[in-house]
Amino acid sequence: MPNDPITQQPFQGFVRLSGDPEEVMNSLGPLSHLLGTWVGNQGWNMIAVPVTATDGSETFKLEVMRMTETMTFSPIGAPVPNKGYPEPTQVVGVMYELRVSDSDTNQPLHVENGMWLLLDKNPIPGAPSIARQSVIPHGDSLLALGNYFVTEGPPDIPDINAVPDPSPKALAGYTDAWIGPPVDGFSRINPNQTLKDFIAMQKILETVTLVVSTENNGGIVNIPFIVKNANATAFECAFWIEKVQSPTGEVFEQLQYSQQTNLNFIPQFGNPSQLIMWPHVNINTLVKQ
Repeated sequence: MPNDPITQQPFQGFVRLSGDPEEVMNSLGPLSHLLGTWVGNQGWNMIAVPVTATDGSETFKLEVMRMTETMTFSPIGAPVPNKGYPEPTQVVGVMYELRVSDSDTNQPLHVENGMWLLLDKNPIPGAPSIARQSVIPHGDSLLALGNYFVTEGPPDIPDINAVPDPSPKALAGYTDAWIGPPVDGFSRINPNQTLKDFIAMQKILETVTLVVSTENNGGIVNIPFIVKNANATAFECAFWIEKVQSPTGEVFEQLQYSQQTNLNFIPQFGNPSQLIMWPHVNINTLVKQ
């Protein structure tokens, strides 16, 4: 153990030294599959945003964009001790940064950084095994917790309903922008169908699934402007890290994900004390470089 340069005595208590690369990889468990750089241009961003109507009232605009994305993950390195009673625990994890641009215009759409944490050594029975912390320059910070599992074969990607529910008293045709057949392979009603269609003909040997939600004792904190105009109230996401075998026998790693942020704005029809929840959905399929 190294010595304190002032006292020349061994450091005590708070020294955190990273192990060798193999030791770090082994300590990360399922999060080790994230390490590296992933690139994908099969993504879609769908979001409803508040706008002002010609009569001055508040209405919405649905934006649907193809997106190209780069994600980079690197290990934190040394375990981080959390002191507690009757015994402390240690947290390991990975740092990440992602950048998203419009596939058609190359215009930047989104940047984000944060961490994925492995909580397996948490001594609390029944506690989540993973967590995602994210910081977004719109003025949002979130903590989402959940669990992971590893399965043979392809992922079981669930259907989702991305259509907002403005209440049964909504004006006729209010959500027509979501209705209709897929456009360019993207379903506005069930975006996850696009992910399932992409892997329908692939041979997937193994899948590592990471699922987290702010509903698991997490949460979102927003700047006042966001709270007033389009308050982000909940977040959930699933990552499917897939080991894919190509027709020629080569094996590569593929990352698919689906995430939804709940945005609240515009009073519900017939119930103006409550706001409409608008699902903001992102999906993509990326390949490790």
